Amino acid sequence: MILEDEIIQLRALEPKDIEKLFIWENNTENWKITNTLKPFSKYILKKYIENSHLDIYTTKQLRLIIKLKEKNKSIGTIDLFDFDFFHQRAGVGILIAEKTERGKNYSYLALEILKNYCFNFLKIHQLYCNISESNKISLNLFKKSNFKITGRKKDWIKSSDNSWEDEFILQIIYDK
Repeated sequence: MILEDEIIQLRALEPKDIEKLFIWENNTENWKITNTLKPFSKYILKKYIENSHLDIYTTKQLRLIIKLKEKNKSIGTIDLFDFDFFHQRAGVGILIAEKTERGKNYSYLALEILKNYCFNFLKIHQLYCNISESNKISLNLFKKSNFKITGRKKDWIKSSDNSWEDEFILQIIYDK
């Protein structure tokens, strides 16, 4: 199974990705969305990439690069995390890190490819994500991809100005 459509490909991490990952992971604008609290070193990212060959059943996570096929350009990442083999579920996260490529439907295409992989190859029963109330773009993306809001965590995210924000839980359940 090749994880691609006509426009994008989801591919495994490669050593050449370290420079982009270093920039993307250390961009503080993304930290609120990714729940990151400190910078990543190149050493840590190198080790992460070196271990990315381990299967999802071992690591309980999978990170894939979102690549534009025509331009041969990496534009972001899509992740599975908290993979639970017994309960057949996993969390999903997505980042279009290249700002010039945002708003072009690439995140939707990547999410659809990932859903197909999860439901038809990994045989996952459900996917979920956690999205802050103010992240309307992500909320709309996951709703467009048939995820449903199933819960709300009150005052879950603390902002840099010490205010609090709710976070939604969205799920999609694969109905065979």
